[in-house]
Amino acid sequence: MKRSTTILVLSAILLTTSFAATAEQNRALAATATAQTATKAQIVSSVNLRDKPSTSGKIIELVKKGATVTILENSNSYFYKVKTSDGKTGYVSSSSKYISVGSGNAASEQTSASVIYGVNLRTAPSTSTGKIITMLKKGTVVTILEKSGDFYKIKTAGGQVGYVSSSSKYLQLKGNGSSSNEGSTSSNQTKIAKVISTGKKYLGTPYEYGSDRNTTKTFDCSDFVRQAYKEALGITLPSDSRKQGTWVKDNGTAKSSISSLKAGDLVFFMSYKGSSESAYKNVDKSKETITHVALYLGNGEMLHTYSQASGGVRIDKLDGAWKFRFLFGGSVLK
Repeated sequence: MKRSTTILVLSAILLTTSFAATAEQNRALAATATAQTATKAQIVSSVNLRDKPSTSGKIIELVKKGATVTILENSNSYFYKVKTSDGKTGYVSSSSKYISVGSGNAASEQTSASVIYGVNLRTAPSTSTGKIITMLKKGTVVTILEKSGDFYKIKTAGGQVGYVSSSSKYLQLKGNGSSSNEGSTSSNQTKIAKVISTGKKYLGTPYEYGSDRNTTKTFDCSDFVRQAYKEALGITLPSDSRKQGTWVKDNGTAKSSISSLKAGDLVFFMSYKGSSESAYKNVDKSKETITHVALYLGNGEMLHTYSQASGGVRIDKLDGAWKFRFLFGGSVLK
């Protein structure tokens, strides 16, 4: 009798376990099927999932080695926005030490990306040892084969294989994030608010021409706007104002009218020639050199730094001589 009872109990346990395992397998299969068309990656070393793309972000959980995640977007140069297999969304380091794109279980699910700023295709994942094969122009669509350090190994539509920088300055991964203009605009507004907030915290920081780009003790004009975008969003702009102007023109639309500027735009100026409008009357602005850059705040105001005597980082009205010196402006974001 006792033996029969024991057998019945064991059978019930095995049957329950079998149903549970089958249900779990079905959930896993469903999750896999749902993510078939998404960008997949494998965690190669346990990494923290955070609530924002920064090491200051709160830790949601530890994603363990071997886990597969879905990449939703390349948030900045250092973090991916991902979705875990159990549905949690957050940010993880994009370092190849922690995550491998297009490898392991996701090897057959190659990732597509679009070049958003001209980038060199190299023979090796290094700027020192990798010889330049060609420059990939803005708008070029490539297939990411794997991530190697700070580089992606990619394949072009023409069949060329090589390595390009994985910085979000150059490539935009095609994930399954919102593609609507409304969603994009809302996202950009949040980002711009963060850039402006970051810039304002440096109000009063002393001016120094040719300031050290590795510190925040002093700034010149281009170093200041570069720091605001780098610290807030992980976007590293060129280090001088002329190259920043070229960057904005290459990645968006230059605005020659002050009235068309939006908060967060970079605004570029030529040399001072006088305080009156007549001093600029016969100037061909298309031939003038950029000598100053500022961060536009909206409502006719700009955040910038231009001399020791002015008191360092400050807010000014975009009027008077500044209005006459204005060359163009443009957005850093898409």
